[in-house]
Amino acid sequence: MAIEAGFSATRRFLRSRIRTGLIRSRNSFIPAIQMTVCAVGAYAFAEYVLGHSGPLFAATSSLIALGFSREPRLRRVMEVGLGCTLGIVVGDLLLHWLGGDIWVAAVVLLSSILLARFLDSGNIFTTQLALQSLLVVLLPAPSGGPFTRSIDAVVGGLFALLVTILMPKDPRREPRRDVQKLLHELAEVLRECAGALVNSDSTQAWHALIRGRNCQPLVDGMRQSLRASGEVATLAPAYRRHRDELDRLKQSLDFIDLALRNSRVFARRLTSAINHTALSDEATDSIAEVLQETAAAIDELSLGLGETHDGVRRAHLRTARRDLSEIALRLHPKLLEVQRLEGETVVMLFRPLMVDLLEATGMDAREARDVLPAL
Repeated sequence: MAIEAGFSATRRFLRSRIRTGLIRSRNSFIPAIQMTVCAVGAYAFAEYVLGHSGPLFAATSSLIALGFSREPRLRRVMEVGLGCTLGIVVGDLLLHWLGGDIWVAAVVLLSSILLARFLDSGNIFTTQLALQSLLVVLLPAPSGGPFTRSIDAVVGGLFALLVTILMPKDPRREPRRDVQKLLHELAEVLRECAGALVNSDSTQAWHALIRGRNCQPLVDGMRQSLRASGEVATLAPAYRRHRDELDRLKQSLDFIDLALRNSRVFARRLTSAINHTALSDEATDSIAEVLQETAAAIDELSLGLGETHDGVRRAHLRTARRDLSEIALRLHPKLLEVQRLEGETVVMLFRPLMVDLLEATGMDAREARDVLPAL
């Protein structure tokens, strides 16, 4: 039985792994074509136009600059070109002063890494500078001179920029997908809080808090994708008209980030309120209902921010704004039948979260605050 269970688990794992790999490969097909065209084009240009012999660094630098990273491509191109150039300078100078023994390679590598970390925090910059300086010591200089490899790296970076301009992907795709993931997690945090209230389970509320904390990498990832998308929209003429939409997504992200932070504060206070039985049955039902309705409105907001068609996006945002406004009108301790001070604190902490969500739909800050009932 144990052997059969092991084989069954292995088959499930392999099926899942193959399915995930196929999906990842399918989604990477177009970028893979771009990287192939870019690397071969850079190599051919450096070899046949510039006359360099075996310009391997033209191909490798273009692949690094164009790769699958979320980091903005312009930064990667600069890191690759500058890192190659400085690495070759450092390697040549140390090779001239110290000779070509193996211990010199260790000194060159250590010096290059420390210099790179002093100049910039970028990982690619450090890798390129260290690698190029090391190769200068270990490999013979090319026939065109020591800086031939630096020129090849610049060629590869320029080809990466050219491919980005001529064959760009839709810069809105990743930010839209990211914002939907983020809003899904926020909605689930509120649903877990509602479940914690209904079940009088402070542990479930604590789990909601942990889930909210785990959303920060998603926020950081979306900020990176927005920076990269902003570069594509600036460089590629076909997508410049989308810069305003990307700016609106960036503004919405700021408010969603605030809403997530407030959700963590809310979940922490809710944990305490459940432990101290600070809410009556009526208040528990009322607040749980508000949380569930807010989560549903967040789902509507997610549909709006992730929608490609402008008219449909506006319709979803209007619906989300209307639903959130109706919920906000009830955010008063008396209207929710809250009596004790600690229960009132729970309601008060939810009000700023609601303002953040209303602003994420495009509502003005003052208007969003005015929707809340006066205290």
